[in-house]
Amino acid sequence: MNPKIIQLIADNLGVQPNSANNTIELLTEGATVPFISRYRKEKTGSLDEVQISAIKTQYEKFEELEKRKITILTTIEEQGSLTPELKARVENCYDATELEDIYLPYKPKRKTKASAAKEKGLEPLAKILMKQYEQDPEGRAYSFLNQKVENVEDVLAGARDIIAEWVSENERARNIVRRSFDHTATIRSKLVKGKEEEGIKYQDYFDWEEPLKKCPSHRLLAIRRGEKEGILRVSITPDEEQVLDKLENYFVTGNNESSQEVALAVKDSYKRLLQPSIETEYANLSKEKADTEAIHVFAENLKQLLLAAPLGQKRVLAIDPGFRTGCKVVCLDEQGNLLHNETIYPHKPQEERKMAAKKITSMVSAYQIEGIAIGNGTASRETEYFIKKLRFDRELRVYMVSEDGASVYSASSIAREEFPQYDVTVRGAVSIGRRLMDPLAELVKIDPKAIGVGQYQHDVDQKELKKSLDSVVESSVNKVGVNVNTASKHLLTYISGLGPQLAQNLVSFRKENGAFNSRNELKNIPRMGAKAFEQAAGFLRIADAANPLDNSAVHPESYHIVEKIAQELGLQISELIANDVILDSIDLKKYATEEVGLPTLTDIIKELKKPGRDPRKAIKVFEFAQGIYKIEDLVVGDTLPGIVNNITKFGAFVDLGIKESGLIHISEMADRFISDPNEIVKLYQHVKVKILEVDITRKRIQLSLKQVPQE
Repeated sequence: MNPKIIQLIADNLGVQPNSANNTIELLTEGATVPFISRYRKEKTGSLDEVQISAIKTQYEKFEELEKRKITILTTIEEQGSLTPELKARVENCYDATELEDIYLPYKPKRKTKASAAKEKGLEPLAKILMKQYEQDPEGRAYSFLNQKVENVEDVLAGARDIIAEWVSENERARNIVRRSFDHTATIRSKLVKGKEEEGIKYQDYFDWEEPLKKCPSHRLLAIRRGEKEGILRVSITPDEEQVLDKLENYFVTGNNESSQEVALAVKDSYKRLLQPSIETEYANLSKEKADTEAIHVFAENLKQLLLAAPLGQKRVLAIDPGFRTGCKVVCLDEQGNLLHNETIYPHKPQEERKMAAKKITSMVSAYQIEGIAIGNGTASRETEYFIKKLRFDRELRVYMVSEDGASVYSASSIAREEFPQYDVTVRGAVSIGRRLMDPLAELVKIDPKAIGVGQYQHDVDQKELKKSLDSVVESSVNKVGVNVNTASKHLLTYISGLGPQLAQNLVSFRKENGAFNSRNELKNIPRMGAKAFEQAAGFLRIADAANPLDNSAVHPESYHIVEKIAQELGLQISELIANDVILDSIDLKKYATEEVGLPTLTDIIKELKKPGRDPRKAIKVFEFAQGIYKIEDLVVGDTLPGIVNNITKFGAFVDLGIKESGLIHISEMADRFISDPNEIVKLYQHVKVKILEVDITRKRIQLSLKQVPQE
């Protein structure tokens, strides 16, 4: 492994070189991020998942850079231009921009003004002018007249074209322009003529400008979307006068007519070559930065959504509400299997309230329902009101559940595979019920982009978005762990070391041979090799196993440590579990080895205290304010309960129980400056908000958390 790359990664991320090196070794051996962060703390110096993922990302970028170097060296060598000095410079370059600048003079080009001038034999004149000693450029130009160029003006113009290309390929010149972009670049957007009506939603950007470095990610992505749709024309430019002064100060070294020719070439080079090239570079860089921020927002929201509080294995009645088409009702058992489905019509136009009430109370009793889930879409508040007025033969809690992505699931191949005999409405209701029971297990079946917690998710780099979101799903699934005897193949796919094929093999093996009784039996699954078992075993739980460690996050490779501790204490392993007094009295240092140090031993003790404990919080019932069903019901100044249903860089959106979500702008979140809304709120957090402004025409609601006491 290249020591220079290891050192650069360590410096960039503020970690120890040894930790970075060991992490990369583990990754290249096929270890996953969740496995490394949980079970290889001694090797990494207890790096967390975020740090390990960052090391992985940086190492992949350096690998791509090394491949690029090989391509560049091969191309230059084929041209016969590769000197030992140039080769060493390329090999020792670890900055992608600098590498491309080194390569630029040798990069194969299509025909340019400069190449055309060189074909006319004007390069020697360009070299003479560039030295800026020649006092009579026009006189010297006469000697370059030939059949291809017949007048002095064209000769000088051709020489200037060659100089302009030299300037544009000069590393110092490119860095001068970059510094100007860094310090003075302004992004501007203008309306494309005749697009006023079509682009009304981009009205704020019809004539907009601001410093590029101050343009927030959500605004830049909005502007770029407007550009992509042909509504806006966008440019990024620095202070032209300032940058031209700096370029001329560098290239114009004399004070004669040759210098004037060079000055003209420099100006042409900037306007025709340098400025457009560096503008493209900065457009890409700013877009990449905005993408990174937007992807981070989406990833953080998705993580919070996936780790939302589960109701657990309870019998659930789930309702997908509707007016004209009725409310689709399903009853699910503790494992989420469909027991019964029905349609009721409690609302207008049918308004069969008595019949609907009778059906609901009957189903609750017949299927021993323990909780009710209502989708938060159309008719949700009316349905909630109807259900809460009913009298049941037991105490029941009613939960509002996000419908985002439910329609995507219900029409998917996964849903068709699970419920081939039912239509999309039944599948959608099942998804709502299962989301209440276990949000993580259900949401992994849906493309994360369809869940509705992102910011401009369709405008960002789709490859990077997928990579980031897949990583979040993998992290979340492994953080919680799964019951190997009940988990779906979709959930198992994300377990460290498994993937789609092994997940399918596991489910097929389980179906043919019955439930697993121990982790050791997992080795019998087809294609479950030693490496896959090592990566997966600690995240797969077996409830009621003979060995209680099989239902914990203690890895099988560490069972011998627990066995040794129990033996020395004269206890069974089962007597150690949840026995805080004994566990706190253990001297971990006596069990530490070179391979298994205090970090792993500490994790083992924590796990023994609460084996297999779900890290997610307990679910809470939420109630919207009565009498608030539409935007017209809102009163400025009132304080209402709400649920945070999306978080962006500029604030958070809150569901108030009506169709439109309200916005708490970041400036209205606290009486102090905050840079990230996540400092104050989390997704699906229950909050109380003050109504600041209601714009019924534009369907916009402004909210505030300031001076509003929270429970």
